[in-house]
Amino acid sequence: MKVVLMVAEKPLLAKSIAEILSNGRMSTRRGFNGVCSIHEYDGDFFGQSVRFKMTSTCGHVMTMNFPKKYNDWDRVDPATLFHADVIKEEANPKLKMVNFLASEGRGVDYLVLWLDCDKEGENICFEVIDIVQPMMRHPYDQRAIYRAQFSSLAPQDILKAMSKLGRPNKLQAVSVDTRQELDLRIGCAFTRFQTRFFHEKYGNVDSKLISYGPCQTPTLGFCVARLDEMKNFKPEPYWSMRAVVTSDGGGSTMTASWARQQLFDQEVFNVLFSRAKRQRFATVVSVTTTKKQKQKPAALNTVELLRVGSSRLHLGPQQTMHLAEHLYTNGLISYPRTETTRYASNFDFHSVLGPLAKSGQFASVAQAILDRGVRMPKSGQDAGDHPPITPLGHVGEPKFTSTSEARLYEYVVCHFLATLMGNCVYELRTIQLDLAGERFTLTSSRPIDPGFTEVFTWQQVTANENSLPATVNVGDRWNVVDLLMDQGQTSPPDHLTETELITLMERHGIGTDASIPVHINNICQRNYVTVQESSRRLVPTQLGVILVHGYWKIDCQLVEAEMRSAIEHQLMLIADGQANPASMKEHILDIFTKKFHYFVENVALMDALFEDTFQTLADSGKPFSRCGRCRRYMKIVLQGKKRLFCATCQLTYPLPRGSTISFRPLNDAKCPLDGFDLIYCVNGGNGGDHALCPYCYSNPPFEDMRPEQACNRCTHPTCPYSSRTLAVAICEYCARTAAKSAFKGSLLLDPGSAPKWQLCCNQCKFKVRIFKGAKMVRVTDDHCPQCNSRLVHVIYTQADNPFTDGKSEKKRCITCDGEFRKLCGLERQADRPVGKKITGTTNNYCSTVLQESTAANHNHSHPNRARGRPRFRGRGSSRGRGRGGAHRPFANSPSSCSIQKFRS
Repeated sequence: MKVVLMVAEKPLLAKSIAEILSNGRMSTRRGFNGVCSIHEYDGDFFGQSVRFKMTSTCGHVMTMNFPKKYNDWDRVDPATLFHADVIKEEANPKLKMVNFLASEGRGVDYLVLWLDCDKEGENICFEVIDIVQPMMRHPYDQRAIYRAQFSSLAPQDILKAMSKLGRPNKLQAVSVDTRQELDLRIGCAFTRFQTRFFHEKYGNVDSKLISYGPCQTPTLGFCVARLDEMKNFKPEPYWSMRAVVTSDGGGSTMTASWARQQLFDQEVFNVLFSRAKRQRFATVVSVTTTKKQKQKPAALNTVELLRVGSSRLHLGPQQTMHLAEHLYTNGLISYPRTETTRYASNFDFHSVLGPLAKSGQFASVAQAILDRGVRMPKSGQDAGDHPPITPLGHVGEPKFTSTSEARLYEYVVCHFLATLMGNCVYELRTIQLDLAGERFTLTSSRPIDPGFTEVFTWQQVTANENSLPATVNVGDRWNVVDLLMDQGQTSPPDHLTETELITLMERHGIGTDASIPVHINNICQRNYVTVQESSRRLVPTQLGVILVHGYWKIDCQLVEAEMRSAIEHQLMLIADGQANPASMKEHILDIFTKKFHYFVENVALMDALFEDTFQTLADSGKPFSRCGRCRRYMKIVLQGKKRLFCATCQLTYPLPRGSTISFRPLNDAKCPLDGFDLIYCVNGGNGGDHALCPYCYSNPPFEDMRPEQACNRCTHPTCPYSSRTLAVAICEYCARTAAKSAFKGSLLLDPGSAPKWQLCCNQCKFKVRIFKGAKMVRVTDDHCPQCNSRLVHVIYTQADNPFTDGKSEKKRCITCDGEFRKLCGLERQADRPVGKKITGTTNNYCSTVLQESTAANHNHSHPNRARGRPRFRGRGSSRGRGRGGAHRPFANSPSSCSIQKFRS
């Protein structure tokens, strides 16, 4: 029997589609990656009996990135990124999605793709094809690959999609690849340059990453432009008046508004006001009654959903899209990413209205629409992508995961019903009065047919406050009870709301319906704007304002919307087959390469703005540790990117990242290679604590070390803080759980933990408290004859001595000695590494390693005699063999200390 593999975009979608296609008769098994399931059933496929397998991805399988050689920001010129190689790598290696799809695709005859029907979904289609096609029974048969087109999880839509399978659209996938590559190259080049430039000069820049994005930056520009408009606004005083009148028959008073509304010339106003003030009667000059209509809304698309989510539901755009996607995957609404606002002529309204009329708070409204007939909206446009967002024919009360999700679903139902109801019809009555030549107006409104406002209650027309007389004739004279003067000032505009920003982005072509929430979320996360929760207004921060003003000074096109709008237009042409991707990409990159070089040459214009707001590194931080070059104190800067700064040498040394990491000087310890004071890093419970040399951290002294490795991975043979000196035994937790090719860690004595001694792994996060109350703990050069771990020398005071034989000083193996194991807490670590005897050839190999290491330690009894690079003179001729010279036991090994070659 032939096998058909079907792939959806999310696990829940795969389950829902499989249940519909199998009519509920399917078997399910868990995939080996632990995330995706496989639903299997037998069925008919183009007239032949087959075995169906339905599974899923978890969004994009691959992501675009630069090769690893371009990842070092300190060594790679950002300008090279415009033409550097790019690769596609697994988006989330932990999901093992590539291996999972390849495994499930092995030997299948057909592939049917059920990814979301937009450009991103089309791109994921080809990511799946690249993985599965080589594993198929006939890998070169393109006819065996099909594409399902659907817009909802309604059973009739899924069955229709299965009966009308098409082919995946390569052009749409290429347009997404082109956009990803352009955004990667442009964004990374500008981001790396300006992040390094400003972080190396200023200490209190309140963002770890000073990013630039072709969409993100114009989005920020809208917010800053509104702020500038507010600051540059000059209020003007104005004057106005209101007339309080009663009809000639008496009755309650009514307040008529001035037809001029407001006047900015006080002298002229005073003349008009004093003249009107003298009059006791006002004359009715006109009475009109007209019918007005409020137009019902067009069908709901993504942008309108985002606007309403912010303005009415107080949800951010990102949160709104997340909730909408969850409603979609649960089969409650149609596909939430669409630009279309017009229903198709063959849209089946009854299939949606029928279930809504049976239950829920809008059941009566839905039934009324069915009874009187659907009134199709005339407004809206067909963008040719997906139908508008509608509820699906869900029977019974749906279940929601949160109140926000329920409210969003309720709005989708309201909007759908509103589009099928009539317009709101009301009567507007207007009376004009003449008072000393000035016109005053009274209005009242009366609802005739509420129409769609029956569900859109916030748009309902209510009766006017003025209770106008039933009968009014032209020429009637009304009493003037009082004439009121109002004085005020014009007010500046407020900060942009998310709704207004979304409208601007749509109008200027910044992003798509799917990416708009991402861009708004990015400027919030980068600390360029903050959101006022009550009003959902976006307030630019100092950093956001400075960046936009700097771009305007250097090259305004970097922040203006027209540039990105033009790129989006070119990408649409690629998707439609009207533009060549390679030539278009080359043209755009050539433009931005020139812009980048111009930006670098003129960055001083932006730097001047930073100087006015932020502190330089010399003025930031506090003295912390000594520099190995000049022996003066360096300052530690903990805001933004953590680093040390030497004002004398004008050099910056990065420190480990992480919100839980703290630093303190490590007594008077110095690195034997460069003279820098060592720093003690405390990980705050998220891993092992360790010593660190600021210079070696960025400039690895040995070729078996990588940047950003601390002393616990250093292979120096004699330094009292290196891994060779402090390593005790293998970390068997690493040995059991790490992949065969992965580095296996070692348990090291934490040099700064006294008097609360602990062992920490230099690879994983395992650490354990040892020898509570001990006066001294030291790692010796002697080895255990059974397991080859280093022996540990422990000294207790008589008051704290835990040894039963009365001895206060012992040298034993923590892995093999039962008393030491108990004092080290290893007996209580049931789910953590425990020592075990190493036997066979591995034991002999480790014995040789440890003996070589010990010999190396004896041959380098003084740290200043270690061979290798002299201070500040390069690495010398022994670069290939490291600072340990010929005595180093692993000249070509990636391990960080001699005992890290252990195998359990």
